[in-house]
Amino acid sequence: MTQAVTQRFDWKAMAARVLEGVPVTREEALAIVQANDDELLDILHAAFLIRKKYYGKKVKLNMIINAKSGLCPEDCGYCSQSIVSEAPIDKYAWLTKEKILEGAREAINRKAGTYCIVASGRRPTDKEIDHVVEAVKEIRDTTSLKICCCLGFLNEEHAKKLAEVGVHRYNHNLNTSAANYANITTTHTYEDRVDTVTKVKASGMSPCSGAIFGMGETDEEAVEIAFSLRELDADSIPCNFLNAIDGTPLEGKKELNPRKCLKLLAMMRFVNPTKEIRISGGREVNLRHLQAIGLYAANSIFVGDYLTTAGQEPVSDWQMIEDLGFEIEECAL
Repeated sequence: MTQAVTQRFDWKAMAARVLEGVPVTREEALAIVQANDDELLDILHAAFLIRKKYYGKKVKLNMIINAKSGLCPEDCGYCSQSIVSEAPIDKYAWLTKEKILEGAREAINRKAGTYCIVASGRRPTDKEIDHVVEAVKEIRDTTSLKICCCLGFLNEEHAKKLAEVGVHRYNHNLNTSAANYANITTTHTYEDRVDTVTKVKASGMSPCSGAIFGMGETDEEAVEIAFSLRELDADSIPCNFLNAIDGTPLEGKKELNPRKCLKLLAMMRFVNPTKEIRISGGREVNLRHLQAIGLYAANSIFVGDYLTTAGQEPVSDWQMIEDLGFEIEECAL
C-alpha cells in the first residue's frame, strides 16, 4: 500500500467547502485515506460535520435475511457461498414465504427500519422473483418496513416487478475498482454490475451499491470506488471490510486495521456527502473496539448476523448508539 502523506490538510475547511457544494477532488480524497494516524480525530470531526448536516445524530438499522444460501455458480473470491469456496456453510434453496415473513417481524424486534432480502446466485428466475413479490406484498401490507432486495443481476422486467410491488431499494455492490475486478471475480465483469445498478435506477427503485475494502486494492483504487459510486448516484453505500473466511480464495488476507477503516469511511462521506453510508460486513472483526467511532462518518449499520457470519448482538449495537449520544431511526409500526 502507498505510504501515508506528509502534507497537512485543513480537514474542517475541506468539510466546509463540501457543505457549500464544492466536491472534493480525487487528490483530497486520497489524502484522507493516506493521512497520518495522528490526524484521525480531526478527519472524523470534519466528516461528522457533513454527516450531521444531512443525518443529524440518527442511525439507521438494517437487517439481512439469507433467503437462499450457497449453491452459487459465481467465483467471487471473498464469498463463502461461491462455487470455489470450501467454507463449511449452510446451503439451502429458498426459504418459504412464512420464513421470510418471520424475518420481517424479527427486523422490527431489532429496531431495524429496512429489511434486506438476500439470495445467492447469478440472477433470479421468474419463479424466484414471483416468490419474493408474494412475500414483499404481505410485508408491505402489514408493516412499514422498507424493503431492500439483493438477488443478483436484474433484467428490466424483473426490476419493474420488484418496483411495482413496493421494493424500496435494490442492492448490487460494485465491490472493488474496475482495475482490480478481474483479481476478485472472473465469471462476470465490473461492467455487468454497473449495468444492474443502472437498471435499478431506471425502474424507480433506490440504488444501493458499495464496496468491500481490503481485497488488494490500492489506496488510489479505493478512492476510485468512491467516485464511481458518486457517478452512479447510489443512494445507499454499504462499506464492507473483508472478513477473510477460511475456505475462500481470499482466506488469510489481512490488509486493514481499525484506523484505516475509519479513514475509508470518512473518505466515503466526503466524496458522497448526502448519501447513506453504511458500516457493513466485517465491521466487528476490522473496526473492533473502534466500531462506535465509525458512526461519526457513517449513519447506518446492519444489526444482527450477516449472510454466513455472525454479527454483534443487537442489544450491543443499541447500547453503542446510545453511548455515543446518537439515536436509532426506528421503523414506525
